[in-house]
Amino acid sequence: MIVQTIGVVGCGQMGAGIAEVSLLAGYDVIIYGRNEDIRPACRGRIQQSLQRAVSRGKLEAHEAEAALARLRGVAYLAELAAAELVIECVAEDLALKQSVFRSLDDILRPAAILASNTSSLSISEIALATRRPDKVLGMHFFNPVPVMRLLELVRGLHTSDETLAIARKVGAYLGKTTITAPDSPGFIVNRLLIPYIVEAVGAYEAGLAEAAVVDNAVKLGMGHPLGPLALADLIGLDVTLAIADTLYQSSGDPYFKAPPLLRRMVAVGQLGRKTGQGFFEYRR
Repeated sequence: MIVQTIGVVGCGQMGAGIAEVSLLAGYDVIIYGRNEDIRPACRGRIQQSLQRAVSRGKLEAHEAEAALARLRGVAYLAELAAAELVIECVAEDLALKQSVFRSLDDILRPAAILASNTSSLSISEIALATRRPDKVLGMHFFNPVPVMRLLELVRGLHTSDETLAIARKVGAYLGKTTITAPDSPGFIVNRLLIPYIVEAVGAYEAGLAEAAVVDNAVKLGMGHPLGPLALADLIGLDVTLAIADTLYQSSGDPYFKAPPLLRRMVAVGQLGRKTGQGFFEYRR
């Protein structure tokens, strides 16, 4: 099967980023957002990102215009029927994702592939909502999508070789380096990343050092481009908490247990960059 049109479910930061790199790779993109106010905002976010690339000399103006012309925002999932590959980018909630996959299974042609951008949830369980588990896999992109080169392909228990091969080829067209990860909580990257962030939050909560000091120690002492607390803000503290909870619930290992401070911050809406307040403050 040749992928010509990619569908994206979700107009948030990840959905917009996946749509952008797909457009730049020459794909037609249909992006779904259920709120009529979200779709123009998503298009605007993609347009601004393309314009920044033009201003930095990384993209020609005509290339940005041609990419944006291939984008279509839709209000109904049924309008994704033309896509050969649909990538879901909704909240990190198993029931919600299964609901989306169940609906898409009824809409898409039998050969179409369903992918989830989940950060930690089981692809095999998500696939149970469909009649095509062999055509379901994880395509875990990293934020910001246009910048981060890695794409984790997650193979569920029933994912076919053909599905994985097509996803790998799409990933190559998107300019990503792909790795295949097992369908294990957190896959590869987040299984390693979340305990690191959890420990940093715990150290800050215990008064070991101020947030900026914790992050600078990591950046200068370990050569990381971004400290763990700023990275959590970038990921989204709600997403970080959801992944930590999934890892802890699946393993029972306290190594993954979210600190109380992280849970309190999420409860009061301090989610990081997307709300303007997390461990650091951001202009919105």
